Amino acid sequence: MNSLILQTASRLLLPLLLLFSFFLLLRGHNEPGGGFEAGLVAAAAFALYAFAYDVTLARQALRFATSTIVGWGLLLAFGSALLPVLLGQPFMTALWYPQELPIIGKLGTPLIFDVGVYLVVVGGTLKVIFSMAEEEER
Repeated sequence: MNSLILQTASRLLLPLLLLFSFFLLLRGHNEPGGGFEAGLVAAAAFALYAFAYDVTLARQALRFATSTIVGWGLLLAFGSALLPVLLGQPFMTALWYPQELPIIGKLGTPLIFDVGVYLVVVGGTLKVIFSMAEEEER
């Protein structure tokens, strides 16, 4: 499908949706939102781009393989949960940076865990969507 309207809209919406997903990610550990919701929004942005253009172009815009994104997400999530154990505290105990940062607010292991979840959701969702779209093209 070659729709000029869809292609133009997806080209404009991709950065806006990614910015919105980043906003959801950063506010998620203090208010509603977080890695899962933000990951779905980011995956939807790339899925829209894939539908408007092509899966190959969407993969190029993503810049990393979906399995690599999932792997890094799992590593971050597990690392943030394991870090307190290395410091003599129970598994998945929240550790916080002593000062609040502008825009982000409190920085700690819950945010790192949310980033890991974000990457797993983006990579896993796009793996499924891209695979289904490629199968349909055949």
